[in-house]
Amino acid sequence: MDAASADHTHLWHPFTQQRGWVAEQPLVIERAAGTDLIDAQGRRYIDGVSSLWCNVHGHRHPRLDAAVRAQLDRVAHTTMLGLSHPPGIELAGRLVELAPAGLQRVFYSDSGSTAVEIALKMAFQLWQQHADAPARRRTRFIALREAYHGDTVGSVSLGGIDLFHSIYRPLLFDALRAEPGDAGDLERLLTAHGDEVAAVVVEPLVQGAAGMLVHPPGYLRSVRDLCDRHGALLIVDEVATGFGRTGRMFACEHEGVAPDFLCLAKGLTGGYLPLAATLTTERVYEGFLGEFEELRAFFHGHTYTGNPLACAAALATLDVFEEERTLEHVAELDAVLDEALESVAALPAVAEVRRRGLMCGIELAGFPLAWRMGHRVTLEARRRGAVVRPLGDVVILMPPLAIAACELRRLVDIVREAIIAATGEVALTAAA
Repeated sequence: MDAASADHTHLWHPFTQQRGWVAEQPLVIERAAGTDLIDAQGRRYIDGVSSLWCNVHGHRHPRLDAAVRAQLDRVAHTTMLGLSHPPGIELAGRLVELAPAGLQRVFYSDSGSTAVEIALKMAFQLWQQHADAPARRRTRFIALREAYHGDTVGSVSLGGIDLFHSIYRPLLFDALRAEPGDAGDLERLLTAHGDEVAAVVVEPLVQGAAGMLVHPPGYLRSVRDLCDRHGALLIVDEVATGFGRTGRMFACEHEGVAPDFLCLAKGLTGGYLPLAATLTTERVYEGFLGEFEELRAFFHGHTYTGNPLACAAALATLDVFEEERTLEHVAELDAVLDEALESVAALPAVAEVRRRGLMCGIELAGFPLAWRMGHRVTLEARRRGAVVRPLGDVVILMPPLAIAACELRRLVDIVREAIIAATGEVALTAAA
């Protein structure tokens, strides 16, 4: 059985209607180099979505490869339940140095979903262990409409995208919903429910899975101020926006915001291995201290918490940020992408282009759901040598930060040609 047939026979892919999947020839990626993916036939494709928004410095980067190999000569995995290890210790210190002021403690897990889940549980437990009875009434969370924070049950409870989340509502806790980018709406909710709210949870500046929904300038700063005024904690989910995607190491730096919890994953290891981190303050940490018999500890963990291989990759990723001046390169690419997207935004089939840094969403103009226009565009892009992925009919561009300017222009040109080809074909079919 060849690889494609075996895939169709045995695999179940994420976020995929398998009936459609098995009707198409799958793209089987066998190798990668730099910012290219290479299939089993040797064809190359620009990795236009950073292998789901996580690759930073490119594939097979010598520095990252060497770090993982060196760690393999020491130990591949050891638990952090009752033990510790040098890569985990060193990485925690490096993250604290990079993070906004006041974030002093690092709790590892294995994905963006679990990083957010940990922040939720910590915030909830902190208030429940408070000495004052009124504080223990803080059991609710505020999230934004169209939010996406992952696929574990707690993270889904915060989710506001009906396509992904509505069917699971009977399993979930009830979150309050604020209008994205509208500080007045958040203030209204906090005024009405402030003494019940444990924390406000936001994706800073850009809501990725909502189709790259960009918040107005000053909104994140207003959220921080409102949380302070009403005594709520602030959880910032930088799983997608962190590690240079918006032009700064962390998106909250753009508005000088220091959250109570910072959730990190994806680019943390440069896209090499699963690793997540939830950073929090000494105030939160101290709320869990007590005598053993008081049972105030945070009873949560993962088998691969702080996996040494992943921590080694993350340390190398941070080194490469400095050695290759990655953030300076992103600043140069920002202007390149802005100019390249002008011709895409002018297409009749494009309703809007939304972007912050190297996070870009191209919304197609009102095609019927059954036409799967976003998917058609990705197939056309693939034929032309690029891998991109849609969110419905929003085509996402989020290449590795290391992409060369000429390759970024070529990626945008491919997507433009793919939109023209896909929408032109459907227009002719519909007319016929």
